Amino acid sequence: MTQRGRATRSTGPTGRPRRADGPRGGDRVGSPRGDLAARRARLRAVIEPIVNEAGYDLEDVAVSPAGRRHVVRVIVDADGGISLDAVADVSRAVSAALDAAEEAGGDILAGEYQLEVSSPGVDRPLTLPRHWRRNVGRLVKVTARGGLPGQRAEQPTGDRQVTGRVVEADDERVVLETDSGRAEFRHAELGPGRVQVEFNRLDEVGDDELGDNEDIDDIDDEDDVEDEER
Repeated sequence: MTQRGRATRSTGPTGRPRRADGPRGGDRVGSPRGDLAARRARLRAVIEPIVNEAGYDLEDVAVSPAGRRHVVRVIVDADGGISLDAVADVSRAVSAALDAAEEAGGDILAGEYQLEVSSPGVDRPLTLPRHWRRNVGRLVKVTARGGLPGQRAEQPTGDRQVTGRVVEADDERVVLETDSGRAEFRHAELGPGRVQVEFNRLDEVGDDELGDNEDIDDIDDEDDVEDEER
């Protein structure tokens, strides 16, 4: 099942992360936390080649302290979305790569960590050409620098909030269908776009597109896989 919304794996492809029964990590528990930004950079250097080799894009890596451990959140995506099975495969590959880096003396996190791998939800801002391309057909809200194309002569420096449906998108431009008609923008003219949830089209939106606060039914226990907490 490939989907445009969020697929998450922490301890199993259940659609929502959950905490494992017991951490591992041995005597690295007491290691200093260090700088999170530097750790994030080290993590990305290890994770990105693995994700790219699997045929996906690494959208984000975040690391945050959680008591005596860290939570590592990895966001991956692809054209057409990414399935729960694919998320599970990426999670296993990333976990193995982090283990190998730690064993090689990389000291990636200097402590226990919980790995969460997911695909983006609709709340992810659209900032790159591929984000817009993957959301053709969606209703979005975005700040257009200089306003709408037909108004730029009158308001050359003004910005305007524009709501419209993405009808075309490529590496150079985005075309939105607005109440005033179609408007074409270069990527440099657009701020981060936000997908708008259309309540009259909720039947077209999967449960896991609505974000982490929505309830998602668990997949059968037989589909659970081994804990990925290290």
